[in-house]
Amino acid sequence: MSLQKSVDAAMTAHRMDRFGPRIGVAVSGGADSVFLLGILVELGFAAAVLHVNHKLRQEESDADEDFVRQLAADAGLPFHTAAMAPGEGNLEQEARRLRYRFFREVISEGICDAVATGHTIDDQAETVIGRLVRGSGTAGLRGVLPVTAERIVRPVLGLRRHDIRKFLIETGIPWREDSSNQTSDFLRNRIRHDLMPRLENINPSVAETLASTALLAQDEEEYWDAEITRLAPRHYHLEKGAVLIRTGPFMAEPVAVQRRMLRRAFSLVRGDLRRIDFAHIEAARALMASADGSGRIQLPGLDVFRSFDWVRIDQPGWSSATDRNFEAEIAIPGTATLPERGLSLQIELVTETSVYNDCRNTLAGERLAGRLTLRNWQPGDCYAPQGASESVKIKTLFQDHRIPLWERRSWPVLVQNGIQGGRIIWSRLFGVDREFAAGPESTGFFLVRDLLPEVTESK
Repeated sequence: MSLQKSVDAAMTAHRMDRFGPRIGVAVSGGADSVFLLGILVELGFAAAVLHVNHKLRQEESDADEDFVRQLAADAGLPFHTAAMAPGEGNLEQEARRLRYRFFREVISEGICDAVATGHTIDDQAETVIGRLVRGSGTAGLRGVLPVTAERIVRPVLGLRRHDIRKFLIETGIPWREDSSNQTSDFLRNRIRHDLMPRLENINPSVAETLASTALLAQDEEEYWDAEITRLAPRHYHLEKGAVLIRTGPFMAEPVAVQRRMLRRAFSLVRGDLRRIDFAHIEAARALMASADGSGRIQLPGLDVFRSFDWVRIDQPGWSSATDRNFEAEIAIPGTATLPERGLSLQIELVTETSVYNDCRNTLAGERLAGRLTLRNWQPGDCYAPQGASESVKIKTLFQDHRIPLWERRSWPVLVQNGIQGGRIIWSRLFGVDREFAAGPESTGFFLVRDLLPEVTESK
């Protein structure tokens, strides 16, 4: 099959025009991208030529830009360029990040529907090796994808680099050589010029073998992505950007599921998995498996907190983002709502006399006097809920009911002011104070309705 037919077949097989027919072609000036431009022009997909000048090689970089500009003019296509010098850090990764940011911009501006890059089988093989030596899992071994959700398409991913160069030489099409591709400063170059030739001595088809490994990993990850999506509602409890997981049911899953569930949870909280490696996943699993029922680990961009049977995965600093203290008056009957805390408490007058059977949340009207205040639990708070023989600290009730630490921060209590300096008469989950509970002799009944979502009690 000719190279052109191979590219056309790849476009069709992967539906690379699914985002629309106007494809912007990313052209560096190198052989692969020059070939890609020519083929997509012939196939009628090329809508614009895109070039990023990283300014890393001074005059040589500017000459590359001029060369690509002329290619665009010869093809009768609009030319879009951006000067983006990488900042500090990993030069390769930073330059790549800037390029893909530029691609997102031109797509969002309507210049094209998708962007095509000139990745080949050789690039795929180098990517797989690079990720393998860094300790990547199956997700990383997928390499570069033929089509991404970010509208990046790779039509020449099934071609070898040497076949492309042979075609360009035979047809007299020039390209630019990037001198930085020869330096050993970059891991990809060391893989390309040192490691790959050694591996080819063992297996001359090693590039194709590694590309096949990437394809297998892509299919595996596609299956697992759907499976984790199916399982997620069973294990994830989402709360204001955090993911809460109950440890018992989670640890009953196969280890492979646990690891992938944690990766998905980490990604949900922080938006990506950069700098998250195998050791981080295992540290979180160890925390969840611990018999202690408490603990905390801090991972890159994540805070993982264990309390009783729950683990909370959140961003760093979540525990100090909101002041734990709050206070609001509430009428009898009436409602107090604190939207910034997702808190709403209602005191409702009810006439059904049998309501006192729910003594846990029904106040006796004749016992109420003065004003009521809704506030957060504070250390040292105590009262005598129904069933208690004497006053008990709310902290002790937290322990008895295995209430996670993060839920205690804004735990609401009702205080009747003017009685002994302010007395707790009701608390979430634990109910009314026994002396304020309605009974058959009560002359009025006020039902306390806690309108918050269900508490993650571990009992």
